[in-house]
Amino acid sequence: MKIFIDSADIDDIKEAAAMGFLEGCTTNPSLLAKVGRRIESAIPEICEIVGGPVSAEVLSTDYDAILKEGRSLAKLHNHVVVKIPMLIDGLRAVRTLSDEGIRTNVTLCFSATQALLAAKAGATYISPFLGRVDDAAQDGTELLEQIVTIYANYELHTEVLAASMRSPLHVVQAAMIGADCATLPISVIRQLVKHPLTDIGLERFLSDAKTARETAK
Repeated sequence: MKIFIDSADIDDIKEAAAMGFLEGCTTNPSLLAKVGRRIESAIPEICEIVGGPVSAEVLSTDYDAILKEGRSLAKLHNHVVVKIPMLIDGLRAVRTLSDEGIRTNVTLCFSATQALLAAKAGATYISPFLGRVDDAAQDGTELLEQIVTIYANYELHTEVLAASMRSPLHVVQAAMIGADCATLPISVIRQLVKHPLTDIGLERFLSDAKTARETAK
């Protein structure tokens, strides 16, 4: 499973990239607003750091405007993936952009039928929101499993990009189900590295090594 970071914060993205396993990034208008960056300047910088697909989201909701905005975003950098909300006009735009060779990521997916339609329209990625589904008293991992199974049944090539990931448990569940990618905030990425037994073991090894050096004297 590919690991993406869900962020527009350059410092966080650099931190994740330095860990050696980062393969992509997702952004949205809220994340860009949080760091006070304009999409036109932030996205190329992020693309250079990540060196892989970076989702940049359109603000438009009607077909012609989505196309215009999507084409403009795609020109910012060759790593850009145009992020489009799950709408009828959004799916129409996905088909057109896909036919033009522009990669797309259909976002705000909350059902298997939405994911099926996105794949049929030619989306490069589908982003089911696990955490938000859980918040609605439903099972986000069940949704993810449905999508992965349907795509496998019909050999659909859209990649499943598990989003709204709240914990390492979500990451493990997504990986076991077979999601192609997971996009994570930096807080969850940091948690993936940590384990209390690792810390205890390292502390013991260092203590033993110190004792051995002192004894050798």
